[in-house]
Amino acid sequence: MSLDLRACSDGELAALTLAGRQPAFAEIMHRHQAAIFRLVRGLVGNAEDALDLTQDCFVSAFSHLRKYDGARPLRAWLSRIAINKCRDWRRRQKVRQLFTFGYAASDAEIEQVPDDAPSAHASADSKMEIKRMAAAISALPVSLREVLLLRTVEGLNQSEAATALSISGKAVETRLYRARSRLAEILAEE
Repeated sequence: MSLDLRACSDGELAALTLAGRQPAFAEIMHRHQAAIFRLVRGLVGNAEDALDLTQDCFVSAFSHLRKYDGARPLRAWLSRIAINKCRDWRRRQKVRQLFTFGYAASDAEIEQVPDDAPSAHASADSKMEIKRMAAAISALPVSLREVLLLRTVEGLNQSEAATALSISGKAVETRLYRARSRLAEILAEE
């Protein structure tokens, strides 16, 4: 009798992976890759880099799976890895710019890359609004953008977002409030 991996919890899939069942990790990827990709794309601003970073995230997760606590949400743990990969990517981008242009770009300059890819099922009017919103989100400071994407786009609860960002639940609440306020200011300025 074969085990239906779709019926397993994330913790069970992690344990099966550690026991040598490779299809269990494929199920983990199947469950979480779209959410991790959306998070990464929101943080780096383009799909090509986001795809590479998402793959890096899952490679890292596989190699560090022993560190995962099966009793905690896997998505928060994967989000933490993804955020760290994005932060490393931004640091590498700054170093590349330093050597390419002779100066280090500020976080604000790097973060101004808008995400121009609206959803496929949006109407023409919605496409413009999505582009406007994506540009406004890209204008937020990284610490606020991370919280906003985790809570509102990815649907993580306050505790899961706090775990993913290694901050307190109160800090998540405060940053989310600031992100929404700043986003409203940016959109009102246009």
